[in-house]
Parts: sequence; C-alpha cells; structure tokens
Amino acid sequence: MTITIEQPHLDAIADRKVAGGDNTAELVLDGGFVVPDSNAFGNTFRDYDAESERKETVQEFYRTNHINQTYDFVRRMREQYGRLEKTEMGIWECIELLNEFIDDSDPDLDMPQIEHLLQTAEAIRKDFPDEDWLHLTGLIHDLGKVLLHPSFGELPQWAVVGDTFPVGCAFDECNVHFKYFKENPDYRNPKLNTKFGAYSEGCGLDNVLMSWGHDDYMYLVAKENKTTLPSAGLFIIRYHSFYPLHKHGAYMHLMNDEDKENLKWLHIFNKYDLYSKSNVRIDVEKVKPYYMSLIDKYFPAKLRW
Repeated sequence: MTITIEQPHLDAIADRKVAGGDNTAELVLDGGFVVPDSNAFGNTFRDYDAESERKETVQEFYRTNHINQTYDFVRRMREQYGRLEKTEMGIWECIELLNEFIDDSDPDLDMPQIEHLLQTAEAIRKDFPDEDWLHLTGLIHDLGKVLLHPSFGELPQWAVVGDTFPVGCAFDECNVHFKYFKENPDYRNPKLNTKFGAYSEGCGLDNVLMSWGHDDYMYLVAKENKTTLPSAGLFIIRYHSFYPLHKHGAYMHLMNDEDKENLKWLHIFNKYDLYSKSNVRIDVEKVKPYYMSLIDKYFPAKLRW
C-alpha cells in the first residue's frame, strides 16, 4: 500500500533561548525541551579538546577518517552498498542489531545506540506530538550504523560514524580536527581542492558526494525501499552529521532552494539529536508499539539493506 503525505509545514523554528532570567547554563527549545549544560561525562557537548576518557579515541578516529575519506573511496562505497544486497529485514530488527555498538566518534555518550535513538525520538515526540514522521526519523536516523556489523562487512568506524563533509571540493576549515585533512590525497588534487571542485554553485546537495558513513547509507536504504517519509525526513537522515553545514553554515554555496527549506527542519532535529543524550534509560517495551505503528505507516515490512 502506498501512502502519500504532504511535505510538512514549518510553523516556527525552535530557537534556543535563555531560561530562568540570567541563567545562561540552561537553554530551552520552543517546545519545552530543556538543554542540559553538560554531557554524560560532565563536559560541554561536542567539546573535542576537553580532557575525558574518550578524548584520545575520538581524536584518533578523526585522524584516520580525514585521511581516508576521499572522492574515489566514497564513489566505491556508494556503488558497493547502493546495491542493497546484504540482507532483508525490518526496521525494528535493525534497531536491535545496534545494541552492541558504541560510537567511537562521539565525545558525549558511551551507551548502546538503541538508547540514543529512543532518547532522540521521545524528546521530539514530546515537543512535536503531531509530527509523527519526525518521531520516526529520530528513531531511525542512525540505523546506517549497522555497517559496523559483521554481516554488513564490519566496516571500520571511520567509514561509518563521525561528522560528515562533502568530498570532491575543498575541505572547510570548520571541520573538526581539520589539520588531518592535509594528509588526504584530495587535499592537493587541483581538480578537487577548490571551493566548487567537481560541483557548481547551487547544484543542490543531492548532486554532492558526502563522506561515506551511516547517514548516506540509511538515506539510500530509505529511498530505494520507497519510504513515504517527506523529503525533510530524508534530508535529516542524510545530513544530520553534516555539522559544518548546520552548525557553522559552511558549504551553503552548494545548496539549492529545497535544501535551504529542509535545513530548517534539520536545525530543529539536531538539537534533539545532540542534547537528548544522557544516561537516562527509556522503557523500550512501553514505547515499542507506538514506533511499530509508525514503521508500518512509512516503510514496508521488510527492507533491502
């Protein structure tokens, strides 16, 4: 059965604002979600210089990632994994596969991925009760991390997680640990190291190759399995780790008008994706029936992966 839905209308973008007078440590989204002032380790969110037990792991991750994520590498990965011939399974089966993985690129959390997925989805659900497509997007946005699983080739973490960025054009200096890009072969390739590189102004992000990982893979899975999520949902899935864009405003010269409209939803989503991370557990069995109903609404029972 095919379900047709309209592109969601954005009535108001959730802006960050100071709560409680002069208390700048606590920020609130328009929907009421309280943004904590520190992560699970007591540090500022996405502070890659903070001393913590994960600092060296995260730094080594980005060194390897930035050296190896080349234009040619991404093209090979998209061709190989875009065939979607690894297996067939449902969305919830995939969620359960992620239980054993912890993201080495994340300085804010060291819990299994299912915890983060449910924290994100439930925080969005509370503040945007009528946007069920956004609840589901929160639940599935990281499912591409199954690339870490042996049955999917057990790719190294540098080829699955971490901040994403365009390949085929100059690496922007706002990228985390930018210095490691200097060892990437594309950094000195005159065809790929200019502002536009292989692209043109306003070409649209659909025409831009992003560093390979779980974002792009899950986007391909959803699109090729004919999800009925709106384009904003697919945009969030594909670009939620594209921090150079949605945090720093880099690479906007490659965007078209549809990208700019969808970016508004990504800005909303990102705050929940980032700031809902905590050590508070969600009762999986209590919320599972609701999310199963959304999976049935927007996806086929079995997907090709």
